[in-house]
Amino acid sequence: MKLLVFLFLITLFMSCTTSASTIKHPLDPLTPSEFKLVRTTVQKTYKASSPTLTFQYIGLDEPDKALVLSWESSNAKTKAAKVPPRRALVIARFKKQTLEISVDLSKGSIVSTKVHTGQGFPMITFDEQDAVTELPFKYKPFVESVQKRNLNISDVVCSTSSVGWYGEIKSKRTLKLQCFYTKGSSNLFARPLEGITVVADLDERKIVEYYDNFNIPVPKAEDTEYVATKQKPPFGPTLMGAAFVQPNGPGFKIDGHSISWANWKFHVGYDIRAGPMISLASIYDLQQQRYRRVLYRGYISEFFVPYMDPTVNWYFKTFLDSGEFGFGQSMVSLEPLADCPANAAFLDAYFAGEDGVPVKISNAICIFEKYAGDIMWRHTESELHDEEIREVRVDASLVVRTVSTVGNYDYIIDWEFKPSGSIKMGVGLTGILGIKGTSYTHVDQIKENVFGTLLSENTIGVHHDHYLTYHLDLDIDGEANSFMKTNLETVTVSDESSGRKSYWSVVREIGKTEADGRIKLGLKASELAIVNPNKQTKAGNKIGYRLFPGTVAHPLLLSDDYPQIRGGFTNYNVYVTPYNKSEKWAGGLYADQSRGEDTLAVWSLRNRSIENQDIVLWHTVGIHHVPCQEDHPIMPTLSGGFEIKPTNFFERNPVLKAKTPKSMRLPKCNSQP
Repeated sequence: MKLLVFLFLITLFMSCTTSASTIKHPLDPLTPSEFKLVRTTVQKTYKASSPTLTFQYIGLDEPDKALVLSWESSNAKTKAAKVPPRRALVIARFKKQTLEISVDLSKGSIVSTKVHTGQGFPMITFDEQDAVTELPFKYKPFVESVQKRNLNISDVVCSTSSVGWYGEIKSKRTLKLQCFYTKGSSNLFARPLEGITVVADLDERKIVEYYDNFNIPVPKAEDTEYVATKQKPPFGPTLMGAAFVQPNGPGFKIDGHSISWANWKFHVGYDIRAGPMISLASIYDLQQQRYRRVLYRGYISEFFVPYMDPTVNWYFKTFLDSGEFGFGQSMVSLEPLADCPANAAFLDAYFAGEDGVPVKISNAICIFEKYAGDIMWRHTESELHDEEIREVRVDASLVVRTVSTVGNYDYIIDWEFKPSGSIKMGVGLTGILGIKGTSYTHVDQIKENVFGTLLSENTIGVHHDHYLTYHLDLDIDGEANSFMKTNLETVTVSDESSGRKSYWSVVREIGKTEADGRIKLGLKASELAIVNPNKQTKAGNKIGYRLFPGTVAHPLLLSDDYPQIRGGFTNYNVYVTPYNKSEKWAGGLYADQSRGEDTLAVWSLRNRSIENQDIVLWHTVGIHHVPCQEDHPIMPTLSGGFEIKPTNFFERNPVLKAKTPKSMRLPKCNSQP
């Protein structure tokens, strides 16, 4: 019986695997054939041998929003509207200059070229990282450093770190390399060669600086292994697993990159920098008998991860993971039945390597229905005279999931759609901590600030932060929206009309300019919502969607500290800005070695109008991370996120008439007589 159930689930999984081969939507990601066309088109103009010409970024130059909305409206009527002309945005390096190139994909021609003359550099490709990590093994001072530690160089692996900016004048693209000893453990980051720092020039592909402060032992391999086949008994805990069976097949449909499920429809895209992108999310209103748009475009715009060790070998570790390393480039193939359940469908993703050749990520995105025994709504009424009423509706949701592995950390990104109209954005943090080698073996020995937690002998988990900034272009039943703050204020009862002395009441205010849209959460009791001021319910309330924050953290770095200048978009938990197609990346288009001159924090200072405008909500999920021993040698998933929920968007509970799915009981194969 176990085998039959297993085969059923595998068959279901296989039948749901899909991939898009043709362009059906103006926001579909670039296809392999389009990447090849871009490569050929650009190389015709910039004829040079590799590595003089490198492609740092190739992505969809998305059509103007008005064109996309016009296409959507036409497609809803004809089901075969012509997709607007497609263009690709190329950021390339040519003769040590950064070029912005627009390519017309229908004509196979270059539309425009611009030389970037400002600060900062483009995203760092996997190819150039791989190239420079091999350089130390042919560099004599590095080989000597390994030998004086009595280590076998064949067991050493190096990894890259961006260099940031700390007030100095910079003109070269460089990376810092830090190396690790892998003998005795698959846990690469658990055994750092502390004290060694290599600086490599990315354009020249050569080492330009080298440091070795040899006085710190390499942490032991003991108890750092995490690979299942290399574990030794005793084992546990034993998990019996769970099954989610859909006898009639999946409840969602995939047409290219367009998804429909229950009362939702939306588009799932991909970008080498952002990763998954959710577009044109609309929910069906049963009373109005039509789909109503909630979200035009949503994605993670930037990911700021500053470590809190100011010493010479660590101070530069203040990463902008999306802009420097590419959150989409770092996406990994998902493991069926582990990363995603048996009822998941999968989409592949493609990006261009530095030579412009498309690279495939198989099973990059999974989509599945989730049921975990949650309750959609319920009530028991026992005060009626002759009966007891018990009404319960089971809850389910649709999840779009990706995993990005950026160096030592794995980030699980979920977009979860609920029948009630809510969208939950979830992030799970797992993987390996940022480990620093130390001479200490017990906390009683420590008489100084080690900037972290002693996890085991010679091993410190360094304090750090995680800030994910989401770009949410909410279109609440239309583009013209406003930002509404509902402040909860205490009112004193000054007379004797009540037995109470106080209560709280609401005071609503509409944000006029961007200054009103900059919010530090937790300082004042309030509710934040995006509303449509031009539409209202029958009762007269403005229709809207409310932000329900989850994990909130405020920056603790000084505002004039260089990492915080670059990460200034985290100064507030919420920003509201007018829609601007060019304002896409919260940390700036050129994040590597940037100086904070082109960020969300700077754009917002223009103090533009946000009332009854097409506006964008930016929300940062923040986590201060003080490592503990349970995080070592590999970290159990730490979850965070937030939710946006309808607020007076519907006339009443939108799932009042939701139908409970028919239950299917699996046989209890392990039951004992």
